[in-house]
Amino acid sequence: MQGINKGERIEVMITADQLKVRIKELAEQINKDYEGTPLTIVCTLKGAIFFMTDLARELSPGLEIDFFKASSYGDGTVSSGKVELDMQPTFELKDRNILIIEDIIDSGHTIAFLRDFIAKNHHPASVKVVTLLDKPSRRAVEVPPCEYTGFSIPDEFVIGYGLDYAQKYRNLPFIGILRFEEDI
Repeated sequence: MQGINKGERIEVMITADQLKVRIKELAEQINKDYEGTPLTIVCTLKGAIFFMTDLARELSPGLEIDFFKASSYGDGTVSSGKVELDMQPTFELKDRNILIIEDIIDSGHTIAFLRDFIAKNHHPASVKVVTLLDKPSRRAVEVPPCEYTGFSIPDEFVIGYGLDYAQKYRNLPFIGILRFEEDI
């Protein structure tokens, strides 16, 4: 598939159907693990919003939803290593069971920062992570394994289903690899 800019090509990595099936499986496991326990999900903006929306529809009723906006990419394809927190949850997280919803764990900087920030500043009952994509080969910092992982992927720059390149391609219904002319 041709990208929107000359010299860009998109290859499908994970189809819309594969995403739907895996998200349903993740929700079933989360529902089982939190059965009878109140849950607060905290989505990282902007990338995880599509994943959070579809996952939340499959989770047991009564959950609370809030947001973080954190980034270490800017408009590039590689993490800067510096996490910027532009927005944090609007209500009290103390003594709540928190499930952080991430789009992708790559270098590990953002999720390490968020876990630590929530634990130190909000004192929750628990903090767990669900990520749609995990790219373990790119770890720059040690992070504990996610409690729930959708797909483990190779070291490729991916877009779609919330993931972007310079704020473009978020609305693709699949996960794709963005190739540039020099890579083609």
